[in-house]
Amino acid sequence: MYSQAEENYLKTIYALESEYGNEVSTNLIAGKIKTKASSVTDMLKKLAVKELVVYKKYQGVYLTELGRLSALKVIRKHRLWECFLVQKLQFNWDEVHEIAEQLEHVKSEVLINKLDAFLRFPKLDPHGDPIPDAQGRMMLNKTKTITDMRIGSAGVFVGVKDSSATFLKYLNKKNLALGDKIRVIDIEPFDNSYHIETKTHRLVITSNVAENLCLKNVK
Repeated sequence: MYSQAEENYLKTIYALESEYGNEVSTNLIAGKIKTKASSVTDMLKKLAVKELVVYKKYQGVYLTELGRLSALKVIRKHRLWECFLVQKLQFNWDEVHEIAEQLEHVKSEVLINKLDAFLRFPKLDPHGDPIPDAQGRMMLNKTKTITDMRIGSAGVFVGVKDSSATFLKYLNKKNLALGDKIRVIDIEPFDNSYHIETKTHRLVITSNVAENLCLKNVK
């Protein structure tokens, strides 16, 4: 068993590796979790002793296989709890992240496996992110963002890159939800904003918003 702080570091390193590739820097981790680089270094040394990471001073850090599987277990719990909160307790998708951050540190694997079965083994969380199974395997979620699309192309809105409550509340205001079919109508040359339409309405979104909307089955 690992402490809550250790699990948070493993999850953070996993996310940064996924975004930037192997060997992430101490400063990158410090920026992500908003702490001092010296504190990060101290924790990385502890994780290295437990063979969860390989840490080289001034060269960065990467997860060992044990560290990767441990990170995926935390991610699995987080995303299953998000499913439970939305599906069974009727929370909105913008309300569940902070609660799941607390619940993800529950140690009982029996409980989590029963939760998975109770939810009928979901493959995706409420934000469209894949959920690892008990062995750390998860479905490959091949998607494109709207910024990858041409005028006239369309796809199904299946996930977000930014799952912050602020961004999800913005999408609620714009009446955009997972499962919507989105078509690109036009791209504004002046500011690269995107004119899009769904089944029910048309709207204009910034390029920053477009970069955070993930679609599949794009044609």
